[in-house]
Amino acid sequence: MSSSEFQPPFVSLAARDAALRQAGFALIDAGAVRQWLDARAEELQALHASWNALPPDAFLKDGGRYRRRRHSCFVVDGTQVTQAPHRAHWQPLEYNALHGGMQRWFDPMEPATVALPVWQRILVRLGEAVSALHGTRPWYVEAHPFRIDTTDGIGRPTPEGAHRDGVDLVAVFMLERHAIKGGESRVFEAAGPAGQRFTLREPWSLLLLDDARVIHETTPIQPQVPGELGWRDTLVLTYRRGGFQGD
Repeated sequence: MSSSEFQPPFVSLAARDAALRQAGFALIDAGAVRQWLDARAEELQALHASWNALPPDAFLKDGGRYRRRRHSCFVVDGTQVTQAPHRAHWQPLEYNALHGGMQRWFDPMEPATVALPVWQRILVRLGEAVSALHGTRPWYVEAHPFRIDTTDGIGRPTPEGAHRDGVDLVAVFMLERHAIKGGESRVFEAAGPAGQRFTLREPWSLLLLDDARVIHETTPIQPQVPGELGWRDTLVLTYRRGGFQGD
Protein backbone atom coordinates (compact mmCIF):
# COMPACT_ATOMS: atom_id res chain seq x y z
CA MET A 1 0.00 0.00 0.00
CA SER A 2 1.39 3.39 -0.99
CA SER A 3 1.60 6.08 1.68
CA SER A 4 -0.03 8.47 -0.80
CA GLU A 5 -3.00 6.16 -1.38
CA PHE A 6 -6.43 7.53 -0.50
CA GLN A 7 -8.24 5.31 1.98
CA PRO A 8 -11.90 4.33 1.44
CA PRO A 9 -14.31 6.49 3.49
CA PHE A 10 -16.31 3.55 4.85
CA VAL A 11 -19.67 4.07 6.52
CA SER A 12 -21.58 1.77 8.83
CA LEU A 13 -24.49 -0.34 7.66
CA ALA A 14 -26.79 1.93 9.67
CA ALA A 15 -25.50 4.96 7.75
CA ARG A 16 -25.65 3.32 4.31
CA ASP A 17 -29.00 4.70 3.15
CA ALA A 18 -28.23 8.22 4.39
CA ALA A 19 -24.87 8.19 2.61
CA LEU A 20 -26.50 7.12 -0.66
CA ARG A 21 -29.13 9.85 -0.36
CA GLN A 22 -26.70 12.59 0.63
CA ALA A 23 -23.54 11.78 -1.33
CA GLY A 24 -24.78 9.45 -4.05
CA PHE A 25 -22.48 6.63 -2.96
CA ALA A 26 -21.69 4.49 0.08
CA LEU A 27 -18.68 2.34 0.93
CA ILE A 28 -19.12 -0.67 3.23
CA ASP A 29 -16.17 -2.54 4.72
CA ALA A 30 -15.81 -6.30 4.34
CA GLY A 31 -16.79 -7.17 7.91
CA ALA A 32 -20.02 -5.24 7.65
CA VAL A 33 -20.76 -6.79 4.24
CA ARG A 34 -20.37 -10.31 5.64
CA GLN A 35 -22.68 -9.37 8.51
CA TRP A 36 -25.22 -7.86 6.11
CA LEU A 37 -25.18 -10.93 3.88
CA ASP A 38 -25.13 -13.33 6.84
CA ALA A 39 -22.30 -15.03 4.93
CA ARG A 40 -19.51 -17.26 6.17
CA ALA A 41 -16.04 -16.81 4.69
CA GLU A 42 -16.17 -20.24 3.05
CA GLU A 43 -19.46 -19.35 1.28
CA LEU A 44 -17.88 -16.27 -0.25
CA GLN A 45 -14.77 -18.22 -1.20
CA ALA A 46 -16.93 -20.81 -2.98
CA LEU A 47 -18.60 -18.03 -4.98
CA HIS A 48 -15.29 -16.38 -5.86
CA ALA A 49 -13.79 -19.70 -7.03
CA SER A 50 -15.75 -19.44 -10.29
CA TRP A 51 -13.71 -16.36 -11.30
CA ASN A 52 -10.90 -18.77 -12.27
CA ALA A 53 -13.09 -19.98 -15.16
CA LEU A 54 -14.13 -16.62 -16.65
CA PRO A 55 -13.87 -16.58 -20.48
CA PRO A 56 -12.07 -13.77 -22.31
CA ASP A 57 -14.03 -10.68 -23.33
CA ALA A 58 -14.15 -10.83 -27.14
CA PHE A 59 -15.71 -7.39 -27.59
CA LEU A 60 -12.98 -5.01 -26.43
CA LYS A 61 -12.71 -2.34 -29.12
CA ASP A 62 -9.22 -1.34 -28.00
CA GLY A 63 -7.97 -4.79 -29.03
CA GLY A 64 -7.01 -5.67 -25.47
CA ARG A 65 -6.84 -9.15 -23.95
CA TYR A 66 -6.95 -7.98 -20.34
CA ARG A 67 -10.61 -8.61 -19.43
CA ARG A 68 -12.44 -11.85 -18.61
CA ARG A 69 -16.12 -11.87 -17.73
CA ARG A 70 -19.53 -13.53 -17.71
CA HIS A 71 -23.00 -11.98 -17.76
CA SER A 72 -26.38 -13.13 -16.45
CA CYS A 73 -29.68 -11.41 -15.73
CA PHE A 74 -32.19 -11.74 -12.91
CA VAL A 75 -35.41 -10.20 -11.67
CA VAL A 76 -35.54 -9.49 -7.93
CA ASP A 77 -39.00 -8.87 -6.45
CA GLY A 78 -38.75 -8.71 -2.67
CA THR A 79 -37.26 -12.03 -1.59
CA GLN A 80 -38.11 -13.71 -4.92
CA VAL A 81 -35.18 -14.13 -7.34
CA THR A 82 -35.83 -15.34 -10.90
CA GLN A 83 -33.11 -15.85 -13.48
CA ALA A 84 -34.07 -14.26 -16.78
CA PRO A 85 -33.45 -15.96 -20.14
CA HIS A 86 -29.92 -15.35 -21.34
CA ARG A 87 -29.63 -12.10 -23.27
CA ALA A 88 -27.06 -9.76 -24.75
CA HIS A 89 -25.56 -6.98 -22.65
CA TRP A 90 -26.54 -3.71 -24.33
CA GLN A 91 -25.93 -0.06 -23.40
CA PRO A 92 -26.68 3.10 -25.35
CA LEU A 93 -23.81 5.25 -26.58
CA GLU A 94 -24.98 7.90 -24.11
CA TYR A 95 -23.65 5.76 -21.25
CA ASN A 96 -20.85 3.84 -22.96
CA ALA A 97 -19.18 5.76 -25.76
CA LEU A 98 -16.75 2.89 -26.44
CA HIS A 99 -18.96 -0.19 -26.38
CA GLY A 100 -22.47 1.24 -26.50
CA GLY A 101 -24.95 0.52 -29.25
CA MET A 102 -23.78 -3.07 -29.76
CA GLN A 103 -25.14 -6.39 -28.55
CA ARG A 104 -22.47 -8.17 -26.54
CA TRP A 105 -23.21 -11.85 -25.97
CA PHE A 106 -21.10 -13.05 -23.04
CA ASP A 107 -21.19 -16.56 -21.61
CA PRO A 108 -23.69 -16.85 -18.75
CA MET A 109 -22.73 -17.47 -15.16
CA GLU A 110 -22.25 -21.13 -14.32
CA PRO A 111 -25.39 -22.84 -12.95
CA ALA A 112 -23.52 -24.08 -9.88
CA THR A 113 -22.57 -20.49 -9.01
CA VAL A 114 -26.11 -19.16 -9.44
CA ALA A 115 -27.43 -21.99 -7.25
CA LEU A 116 -25.30 -21.00 -4.26
CA PRO A 117 -27.51 -19.74 -1.38
CA VAL A 118 -25.15 -16.80 -0.81
CA TRP A 119 -25.77 -15.65 -4.41
CA GLN A 120 -29.47 -15.41 -3.76
CA ARG A 121 -28.83 -13.46 -0.55
CA ILE A 122 -26.61 -10.97 -2.34
CA LEU A 123 -29.30 -10.23 -4.93
CA VAL A 124 -32.04 -9.86 -2.30
CA ARG A 125 -29.98 -7.65 0.03
CA LEU A 126 -29.05 -5.28 -2.76
CA GLY A 127 -32.70 -5.22 -3.80
CA GLU A 128 -33.52 -4.00 -0.30
CA ALA A 129 -30.87 -1.27 -0.58
CA VAL A 130 -32.10 0.08 -3.92
CA SER A 131 -35.73 -0.12 -2.75
CA ALA A 132 -34.83 1.97 0.30
CA LEU A 133 -33.41 4.57 -2.08
CA HIS A 134 -35.95 4.51 -4.91
CA GLY A 135 -39.06 2.72 -3.64
CA THR A 136 -40.12 -0.92 -3.58
CA ARG A 137 -40.67 -2.52 -6.99
CA PRO A 138 -39.30 -5.41 -9.07
CA TRP A 139 -35.66 -4.84 -10.04
CA TYR A 140 -34.01 -5.92 -13.27
CA VAL A 141 -30.49 -7.03 -12.39
CA GLU A 142 -27.48 -7.58 -14.61
CA ALA A 143 -24.59 -9.49 -13.03
CA HIS A 144 -21.03 -9.04 -14.28
CA PRO A 145 -18.22 -11.14 -12.77
CA PHE A 146 -14.98 -9.45 -13.95
CA ARG A 147 -11.30 -10.30 -13.91
CA ILE A 148 -8.98 -7.58 -15.21
CA ASP A 149 -5.41 -8.82 -15.62
CA THR A 150 -2.03 -7.59 -16.82
CA THR A 151 -1.70 -9.87 -19.85
CA ASP A 152 -1.08 -6.80 -22.02
CA GLY A 153 1.19 -5.19 -19.42
CA ILE A 154 -1.70 -2.98 -18.36
CA GLY A 155 -5.34 -3.75 -17.60
CA ARG A 156 -8.21 -1.28 -17.84
CA PRO A 157 -11.16 -1.88 -15.49
CA THR A 158 -13.14 0.91 -17.20
CA PRO A 159 -11.84 1.31 -20.76
CA GLU A 160 -14.85 3.54 -21.53
CA GLY A 161 -13.60 6.10 -18.95
CA ALA A 162 -15.70 7.86 -16.32
CA HIS A 163 -19.32 6.93 -16.93
CA ARG A 164 -22.80 6.19 -15.70
CA ASP A 165 -24.49 2.85 -16.45
CA GLY A 166 -28.06 4.01 -17.09
CA VAL A 167 -29.50 2.14 -14.10
CA ASP A 168 -30.75 2.94 -10.60
CA LEU A 169 -28.03 1.32 -8.48
CA VAL A 170 -24.55 0.00 -9.21
CA ALA A 171 -22.88 -2.34 -6.70
CA VAL A 172 -19.16 -3.10 -7.00
CA PHE A 173 -17.78 -5.84 -4.76
CA MET A 174 -13.99 -6.00 -4.51
CA LEU A 175 -13.04 -9.69 -4.46
CA GLU A 176 -9.28 -9.85 -4.94
CA ARG A 177 -6.19 -7.88 -5.89
CA HIS A 178 -3.25 -10.08 -6.87
CA ALA A 179 0.24 -8.72 -7.56
CA ILE A 180 -0.92 -5.38 -8.99
CA LYS A 181 -0.58 -1.67 -8.47
CA GLY A 182 -3.11 0.95 -9.50
CA GLY A 183 -6.83 0.29 -9.68
CA GLU A 184 -7.93 3.43 -7.85
CA SER A 185 -11.70 3.97 -7.75
CA ARG A 186 -13.02 7.45 -8.50
CA VAL A 187 -16.55 8.74 -7.91
CA PHE A 188 -17.67 12.20 -9.04
CA GLU A 189 -20.90 14.17 -8.94
CA ALA A 190 -22.64 13.86 -12.29
CA ALA A 191 -23.74 17.52 -12.10
CA GLY A 192 -21.01 19.13 -10.02
CA PRO A 193 -17.30 19.32 -9.23
CA ALA A 194 -17.11 17.21 -6.05
CA GLY A 195 -15.41 13.81 -6.13
CA GLN A 196 -13.70 11.11 -4.09
CA ARG A 197 -10.70 8.88 -4.79
CA PHE A 198 -9.86 5.68 -2.92
CA THR A 199 -8.46 2.20 -3.44
CA LEU A 200 -10.51 -0.84 -2.48
CA ARG A 201 -8.30 -3.61 -1.13
CA GLU A 202 -10.39 -5.67 1.31
CA PRO A 203 -11.94 -8.78 -0.25
CA TRP A 204 -15.73 -8.31 -0.18
CA SER A 205 -15.70 -4.61 0.55
CA LEU A 206 -18.50 -2.90 -1.36
CA LEU A 207 -19.09 0.33 -3.27
CA LEU A 208 -22.73 1.33 -3.83
CA LEU A 209 -23.55 4.04 -6.38
CA ASP A 210 -26.75 5.97 -7.04
CA ASP A 211 -26.18 5.91 -10.79
CA ALA A 212 -28.34 8.95 -11.59
CA ARG A 213 -26.24 11.20 -9.34
CA VAL A 214 -22.64 10.08 -9.81
CA ILE A 215 -20.19 8.96 -12.46
CA HIS A 216 -17.44 6.47 -11.73
CA GLU A 217 -14.26 4.96 -13.10
CA THR A 218 -11.30 2.84 -12.03
CA THR A 219 -7.73 3.61 -13.06
CA PRO A 220 -5.63 1.04 -14.97
CA ILE A 221 -3.68 -1.69 -13.19
CA GLN A 222 -0.08 -2.76 -13.76
CA PRO A 223 1.91 -5.73 -12.42
CA GLN A 224 3.77 -5.16 -9.18
CA VAL A 225 6.63 -7.23 -10.57
CA PRO A 226 7.41 -6.76 -14.28
CA GLY A 227 6.56 -9.90 -16.22
CA GLU A 228 4.47 -11.42 -13.42
CA LEU A 229 0.74 -11.75 -14.12
CA GLY A 230 -1.51 -9.77 -11.79
CA TRP A 231 -5.27 -9.39 -11.67
CA ARG A 232 -8.17 -7.57 -10.07
CA ASP A 233 -11.43 -9.47 -9.46
CA THR A 234 -14.74 -7.68 -8.96
CA LEU A 235 -18.44 -8.47 -9.03
CA VAL A 236 -20.55 -5.69 -10.53
CA LEU A 237 -24.34 -5.80 -10.18
CA THR A 238 -26.67 -3.20 -11.68
CA TYR A 239 -30.31 -2.70 -10.62
CA ARG A 240 -32.77 -0.98 -12.95
CA ARG A 241 -36.50 -0.29 -12.73
CA GLY A 242 -38.92 -1.09 -15.53
CA GLY A 243 -36.88 -3.59 -17.54
CA PHE A 244 -33.46 -4.43 -18.87
CA GLN A 245 -31.63 -1.97 -21.11
CA GLY A 246 -32.35 -2.83 -24.72
CA ASP A 247 -35.90 -4.11 -24.08
